[in-house]
Amino acid sequence: MKRCLYYLFALLASLAFITPLQAQDQDYNSKLVQFSGITITADSLNPVPFTKILDICTHRGTTSDINGYFSFVAHKKDTVVFTAIGFKPVSFIIPDTITKQKYSLIQLMTADTLTLAAAFIFPWPTLEDFKRAFVETKIPDDDLEIARKNLLAADIRVMAENYPMDASMNYRNYIDNQTSKLYYFGQVQPFNIFNPFAWAKFIKAWKEGKFKSQEERLK
Repeated sequence: MKRCLYYLFALLASLAFITPLQAQDQDYNSKLVQFSGITITADSLNPVPFTKILDICTHRGTTSDINGYFSFVAHKKDTVVFTAIGFKPVSFIIPDTITKQKYSLIQLMTADTLTLAAAFIFPWPTLEDFKRAFVETKIPDDDLEIARKNLLAADIRVMAENYPMDASMNYRNYIDNQTSKLYYFGQVQPFNIFNPFAWAKFIKAWKEGKFKSQEERLK
């Protein structure tokens, strides 16, 4: 008899303990919501893919797919934060007035313009290297300076006097002359004023007196 009373008392105690737990579970389950939706841009209504969706109350969340779609389980009155690169963060509170266990949302994302500080990139690692390079660097001649140096009569004279043409230079000059004659065959050949070899020949002939008149030669 005592054993039966013991079992009856234990059963009543367990029933009294389970009833509040079941009520609590039912209340908890009634707050669960299948939170779904899409993230799109506010100006052009294009999908915002890979948006981070975080429930800051449960520290759970998900990421939207390539089309901006997302879905996860949350609770009523939870605060959900949407973040994406290039867009301003947005927060949303799931309302507690919904009667169904699912809720859909179209979340608009506003573009955020980031202004970065100016970055200066130099080819020198230190300021001392830059100063050394600035002082020691030789600036190459431009086309005008190169042409001026090539046409200096003094340089041509020195080349004619101190650097007589060798066999290879003579051969190249001959081939150039023949090529020029074939190129301008049947036409008036232009005056080759910029040819250094022609200038060298002219100065050499002038020094040798080949341009003197016959009267001066007879004297």
